[in-house]
Amino acid sequence: MDLEEAFQVVGEFGPYQQRAVAVLVLTQVYMACQSMLIVLVGSTPEYHLEPQDGDSSGLQRVVFTEDIDSIVTEWLLVKQQAYKVSLAGSLFFAGLLFGNVFFGPLSDKIGRRPVYLTVLFFEVIFGYVTAFAPSYEVFAVSRLLVGFMNGGIGLVCFVLTQEYVGKSYWAMTGTLTSISFAVGIALFGALGYFIRPWRTLAIVANSSGVLFFLLSVNLPESPRWLFSQGQTDRAEEVLRYIALRNGNPSKNLTLHRAAKGRNHGNRGAGVLQLWIHPVLRLRTIVLMYVWYACSLVYYGLTLGASESSGNRYVNVAMYGLVELPAYPLCIYFINKHWAGRRKSMASFLGLAGCACLCTMFVPESTGSLLSVTSLALLGKLMVSAAFNIAYVYTSELYPTVIRNAGLGVCSMACRVGGILAPFVPSMRALHTSMPFTVFCLSGFSAGCLSLLLPETLNRPAVDTLEELSNDTHCRVLESKALLYEDDKLKSNHK
Repeated sequence: MDLEEAFQVVGEFGPYQQRAVAVLVLTQVYMACQSMLIVLVGSTPEYHLEPQDGDSSGLQRVVFTEDIDSIVTEWLLVKQQAYKVSLAGSLFFAGLLFGNVFFGPLSDKIGRRPVYLTVLFFEVIFGYVTAFAPSYEVFAVSRLLVGFMNGGIGLVCFVLTQEYVGKSYWAMTGTLTSISFAVGIALFGALGYFIRPWRTLAIVANSSGVLFFLLSVNLPESPRWLFSQGQTDRAEEVLRYIALRNGNPSKNLTLHRAAKGRNHGNRGAGVLQLWIHPVLRLRTIVLMYVWYACSLVYYGLTLGASESSGNRYVNVAMYGLVELPAYPLCIYFINKHWAGRRKSMASFLGLAGCACLCTMFVPESTGSLLSVTSLALLGKLMVSAAFNIAYVYTSELYPTVIRNAGLGVCSMACRVGGILAPFVPSMRALHTSMPFTVFCLSGFSAGCLSLLLPETLNRPAVDTLEELSNDTHCRVLESKALLYEDDKLKSNHK
């Protein structure tokens, strides 16, 4: 039997898989806390400068008027030193970018489980280095390393939540991952409200990682990855173990032995295959732009929506909670045959672009329900839905042997969008509506490009590059690419 038939026997989402997925999904809460840490530990309180008593040299001392304990108050990161707070945040996102690129292909080569456990272990270690950092320099380096590990966990954790279950549950487990991350952001805001000293907050936020690491130690390797690498015996062993824990003993479970020889050649599949293979090349180009646009619009609108005054802890919580309505919408639409993954993602991107377009016609000073802020939040709601679908859709578009590498490259494009997003508001110098014009065009163009991708709803998962080449459900562009490659091969043989 093939893998999908095996999951029908074992159980597509049995009790054991539910527990395993729950551990992986809840790990997103820890990741969210690390991602948002700089927002609270880098808070800059109100302050003023006073001349030092008995000092005629003109030196001034900083006097903080708010009772806030942060890296700003401890290391006096104000005036000429204020850039260091933003630098620490940038280093974290730079680490994310490199972590995506490095750990994605690595987990495709040596396995999901060893990469996941190793990266989670070191993120916890570096998280404690952040909490006990004796100087700003040590703090900044630790944020870079935490980001590097966080980028690896995000990819591998997401892929494992899908490869442990039957394909019909991929959309649900992927959406649960996004929901957990959003809830983690809200919980971190609440945690910061009750724990004000920044070092204590960093320790408590990081300690949840210890719990999730201990819960993850007994997780098995992905049976899909084992099967794609030709390790059929080990894949059968994991599937039998899952079946036993689900209460469905399957001693006679046997996978197609022909898969071993066929898949053995895919062990060398890596990032280069994303550009060499004609189908993967087109998919990767489109998906990279979609991820870039999602990130640019998401973070750009978040910066605009967060400019409103208010309690910083409430603002952090709202940053996460505003995303939650997007995920039930995703689950509903992407599983409908008349919508699916492709049309749903394109529609949400288009609606995000429409929300940005509408902001150009609403006066900024209006206090009604239809304001620039409400439209920006609506745009963020829509792009959050598109972002969630992009994760699920991308994992289905790439074969198992190269899935993490594909997600890693797309995540790299995503980080580029996040890095550029803060610079877009400065385009107001050209015209007040210029930033929203950029977000609008990004959303619309990404939505249109995504329509070139194939639909994956109710279609079997692809494990190898050979299966992808033989797939008859390619879009027109991909079919032409395959024909072009075939013609080149024939001409070379003549």
